[in-house]
Amino acid sequence: MGALRAALGQEGFLQHCGSVSQMADEAAKTCGVLGGIVASWAKVLGGCMAVRTEFAHQVVETPDMGIVLSDGCRLSARVCMPVDAGAHPVPAILEYIPYRKRDGTLPRDEMMHPYFAGHGYAAVRVDMRGCGDSQGLMADEYTEQELRDAEEVIAWLAAQPWCSGSVGMMGNSWGGFNCLQTAFRQPAALKAVVSVCSTTDRFADDIHYKGGCLLGENFGWGAVMLSYSSRPADPALRPNWRAEWLERLQAEPWLAPRWADLQERSDYWKHGSVGEDYGRMTVPVLSWGGWADNYMNTVAHLVENVPAPVKGIVGPWVHQYPHTAVPGPAIGFL
Repeated sequence: MGALRAALGQEGFLQHCGSVSQMADEAAKTCGVLGGIVASWAKVLGGCMAVRTEFAHQVVETPDMGIVLSDGCRLSARVCMPVDAGAHPVPAILEYIPYRKRDGTLPRDEMMHPYFAGHGYAAVRVDMRGCGDSQGLMADEYTEQELRDAEEVIAWLAAQPWCSGSVGMMGNSWGGFNCLQTAFRQPAALKAVVSVCSTTDRFADDIHYKGGCLLGENFGWGAVMLSYSSRPADPALRPNWRAEWLERLQAEPWLAPRWADLQERSDYWKHGSVGEDYGRMTVPVLSWGGWADNYMNTVAHLVENVPAPVKGIVGPWVHQYPHTAVPGPAIGFL
């Protein structure tokens, strides 16, 4: 890109970018999903990716907004929104995962959530029940409790004076799974989901089993999840962090043996597998996948089967958001 800029000069380079961008947009309009992929590549290769530091909206951040659920459990949310959202309500974007917003995903969140807020959204990053700075205990992945909590969080967000009443949900990996699973439940305020590196079939196409075969990563993932969920809340936010941490440790499950015991397509795996009934997918979906990721099948499954408006994009990426994933080139995902 530097050589291209040098050869064309600054003015010529900008004209080139505009030309490539215009052609890419035309490809996206006329060629559907394939055109979208072409457009993404063309814009990256044409040198049109940009870093933005100035936005239409001034942003205010709340690092620990409490969302109290119907059973009294308090979830912790980091919220970025336009400073005038109280007077001019905005749609909310929810990312709802167990990966600890104060340390685990902090660098990644810093790139995305203030950006959304600067463009006129309330970006809401919630630690799930039993994880990070949220109260309660986590029993397993994608549980009925987790998804009921998600529905309550969406309803709570829609009712806030700074929210327009419309909520979108996004996520990569676990967050990509549970936004599809939440859409399956059709909460009234959920208007669309963006699912990255996820699955429609928890038994046949996930990290535990592939085509019915137990994967070695079943054990590895169990260990990784244990390391995340067994850590304490941030003492800067929770004066009673130690007592809550000890309770969390005493209840913490070691899930790998449980998953390894469930070697048939049972109700356990059907729960949270949206492919069990695509007809329930009435919320619009944008699905992202990577050729270098194990969840590359999901995009086609959703595009072919979901009755709601659905678009899919697959590119040269691993199991990450496509604006940071290798090997690249990256895409302007935000």
